[in-house]
Amino acid sequence: MCSLSFFFLFLFSTLIFLLGIYYLMFDYSVFIEWELFSLNSSMVVMTFIFDWMSLIFMSFVMYISSLVIYYSNDYMHNESNINRFVMIVLMFIFSMVLLIISPNLISILLGWDGLGLVSYCLVIYYQNVKSYNAGMLTALSNRIGDVSILISIAWMLNFGSWNYVNYYYFILDSFEMSIITILINLAAMTKSAQIPFSSWLPAAMAAPTPVSALVHSSTLVTAGVYLLIRFSPMLLINNYGWFLLLIGCMTMFMAGLGANFEFDLKKIIALSTLSQLGLMMSILSMGYSGLAFFHLLTHALFKALLFMCAGSMIHNLKDSQDIRFMGSIVNFMPLTSVCFNVSSLSLCGMPFLAGFYSKDLILEIVCLDWINFLIFILYFISTGLTASYSFRLFYYSMMGDNNFYPSYFFDDNSYFISFGMIGLLFVAVFGGSFLSWLIFPIPYMIVLPWYLKFLTMFVVILGCYLGYLISDFDYFYGLFSLSFLSFVSFVGSMWFMPFLSTNYISYLPLKFGYELSKSFDYGWGELLGGQGLYSFFLYVINYIQSLYDSNFKVYLLTFIFWMFILFMFFFIY
Repeated sequence: MCSLSFFFLFLFSTLIFLLGIYYLMFDYSVFIEWELFSLNSSMVVMTFIFDWMSLIFMSFVMYISSLVIYYSNDYMHNESNINRFVMIVLMFIFSMVLLIISPNLISILLGWDGLGLVSYCLVIYYQNVKSYNAGMLTALSNRIGDVSILISIAWMLNFGSWNYVNYYYFILDSFEMSIITILINLAAMTKSAQIPFSSWLPAAMAAPTPVSALVHSSTLVTAGVYLLIRFSPMLLINNYGWFLLLIGCMTMFMAGLGANFEFDLKKIIALSTLSQLGLMMSILSMGYSGLAFFHLLTHALFKALLFMCAGSMIHNLKDSQDIRFMGSIVNFMPLTSVCFNVSSLSLCGMPFLAGFYSKDLILEIVCLDWINFLIFILYFISTGLTASYSFRLFYYSMMGDNNFYPSYFFDDNSYFISFGMIGLLFVAVFGGSFLSWLIFPIPYMIVLPWYLKFLTMFVVILGCYLGYLISDFDYFYGLFSLSFLSFVSFVGSMWFMPFLSTNYISYLPLKFGYELSKSFDYGWGELLGGQGLYSFFLYVINYIQSLYDSNFKVYLLTFIFWMFILFMFFFIY
């Protein structure tokens, strides 16, 4: 099942990518519409759009998912229901593809809801309490976005169609359009885990690592960004970009800060995904939707590789995810270490790797654009924090002595895991330059003073040094995090967001339910309700039964009485 899925997905990915390049070169798009029924002069239609953007994104999703499924052939080799796992992943990919090629809010909702439902099944795949809690948090956070899309479908009845390709909607500066813009913004913020809906993304790390590599690189979390790229004219015309810009920058800053104090390997990478999503959202809100799409593609490549390397480490460390138990992995797993460091450097924006082309361009555009000082500072501090947690992760896992238990046994991966990582290694190195030539054949002309031009590189180097300072600890002088425990616990727990979105929301309803059940189910309600009725009917039935049993004459008289009444009715009518 794994090999077959890999073959077909890889084949479709290659063909669709070539088709996407053709459509991009000739600025060509195909719009397919199939009317299902008409409702109050609004046609309910199934619509597909094939343009360069949807085709290239779809090919990237299929390429990454093909390698992820091939990789899980070995990662999930002890799984007895591996075929079921692959089927769920394929359903997930199908939902994402449906979302990508839909220009219609109703067909978007099908893919959107499919992603939410299947992601719940994948998060609770390892069936334990932690997975169930994480799955419920993920599902309920995403339901807010689903509901807002449903409401926007109802509002769009005013316009006679649900297609976003009808750009004349967007120039209508009407009340309805403002409401729809707010609702679409809300939906995108929940799916792409922006503040205050961020807590579900690190919690979703309870899923198997191949799923994390797929979900947190190119599918679920990027769905919100992709939706806003498609609806980007609405943001500019209705002037809601400033709000999204602030939210995106705060998310980027919060996630970067939190990742510096996290010890779970997968959660650090999840927080880095959150940081990059904030970057995409903020640059999109400034009106550069093409640039946001470019970063979305390059991010998908190196982030999937980063998750695969993390999965390889966890696999060889016998399911240990704590980076404090790692160290000198480079001696034991050289191939994994090379892939891991290449993807980390790409994430930091190391020159000439995939992440550099999009990230450096975004930061130069930020220097060039008319934005306030707060946003400028947040952008560059977040970039430095990215370098900081990447170097901290490198320091903990690659450097120093090994902190493993003595029973650990290492091998540098089987054929399947190595093939999956090498397949993504090449695109993580060369993908950025290739895509920049493809999407921006005429390069942006950005003229900046030398200190702003070198500011990005300076911030990255400073961030690396800060990461070294945070991670370099001495047993005699104590850890930095122990000296400032209240600050570190606030920052490291994403500004207490997981508590706010779980305990504080569920506390009152659960307490109310407990009081109700205590007073009704376990109180007088038990005696007066179900149990009382049961004992009353039992008493009546037993009494009647005793009458019949003790006196047969009573039974015959009752029978004759009822027969007499029946005959009376018969003769009357």
